[in-house]
Amino acid sequence: MDGIHRTEVDRLQATWQLNHRHEIEIMFVHNTSDATLNASFEPGDYPDLVQAREYLPKLAELWDAVRHDFWTEAIPAHRRSRPPETP
Repeated sequence: MDGIHRTEVDRLQATWQLNHRHEIEIMFVHNTSDATLNASFEPGDYPDLVQAREYLPKLAELWDAVRHDFWTEAIPAHRRSRPPETP
């Protein structure tokens, strides 16, 4: 799970990455319908997901989607879909 990631909800897209501690860092948020920049952060000062929720609480649905995308990529599909063990 390396590189830049993008998560979109209701025409808002968050661009994010993982830092060396495997924490989500929000780089910027923009509106995909007209390319309006809603939030932008400086390298070295990217907020983590908790801070982003504090700074921009009205984007809670987007932050939930970022968290979901992170966990979907972080946990291999074979572990997510494993059937329950039978005795």
